[in-house]
Amino acid sequence: MTPAVTRTSTRDIARNAVRAELAQVAFDLVRREGYENVTVNDLATAAGVSRSTFLRYIGSKEEAVLSAFDAHGEQVAEALRARPATEDDWTALRRALDTLMERYRQDPQSALVITRLVQDTPALCARHLEKQKGWRPTLAKTLAERAGEAEPTTLAHAARAAAALECLDVALDHWTASDGRLDLPGLLDEAFAALAF
Repeated sequence: MTPAVTRTSTRDIARNAVRAELAQVAFDLVRREGYENVTVNDLATAAGVSRSTFLRYIGSKEEAVLSAFDAHGEQVAEALRARPATEDDWTALRRALDTLMERYRQDPQSALVITRLVQDTPALCARHLEKQKGWRPTLAKTLAERAGEAEPTTLAHAARAAAALECLDVALDHWTASDGRLDLPGLLDEAFAALAF
């Protein structure tokens, strides 16, 4: 039996491209003008689309800024699935988070700007934490799969996933406080070491 192949339709590709473009325009405007000084109407105008079109693709002002984080949970879960089966959960979680570190390595200035924007804007911070909380079940399930356990997830898996994400947040807090001068992967290593199981 041949495994099923997931295909992305041309419509989905086009929709994702439009969404990415609108999000980039929105982020650039918010970065220049400040989150509180920009309305959805301003974002739509800057993107050259109607308010209804903007909202159909993006959904909200928060989503416009935070859409860059949408795929992170699944990226970390994929990296976690790829870790060696002999590796303990805590080490595997730490290494899986390296997928997110790449963005900070490639463009530290832009990463610092968006991270600071999210941390300093209560609405964005709350929505980002909500998104990140949504990653936990996927990571916990992936830990259970790695262990070959019959039960989908356990309290231990959920706690480890939550702790790993909190370590990421603490490392990012220290990194932004240093204006990006400190080594983010090193800070993440230090946070994980402080909670080694």
